[in-house]
Amino acid sequence: MHAQPFLAQVPGGIDPAGGGPLAYLGTFLLATVFYGVTLHIAARYVLGTVPVKRAFTIGPVLALVSVILQRWGPLVVVPFMVAVAYTAILIVYDLDYKLAALVAVAYYTVAVIVGFTILNLWLLLGTAPT
Repeated sequence: MHAQPFLAQVPGGIDPAGGGPLAYLGTFLLATVFYGVTLHIAARYVLGTVPVKRAFTIGPVLALVSVILQRWGPLVVVPFMVAVAYTAILIVYDLDYKLAALVAVAYYTVAVIVGFTILNLWLLLGTAPT
């Protein structure tokens, strides 16, 4: 088994590449829900009442990009995802550049907080006695 540089892997071996097409589909669907929910939370915080449909229009795009680029690691994936998210927010929510940037910053803040929380819960549950 060779190590890939900058490969972003969660402890515990969560990697859809080893599971075939069904694992990719599951990862895509789970990522779509994660991106859609966190984007909707951020958009509501910044913009007020907005339709959830807009966030779930962007969610699959972000999920697809993250699944395609998963092997490249965070140094490549994060800047690319920021650019894709910002562009999608700008277009789908029909905002000016500054407000779209604010929504994107709020989105990444929420996504990091929720992501770290889920990861820590996952790791904590992994240490529970059987």
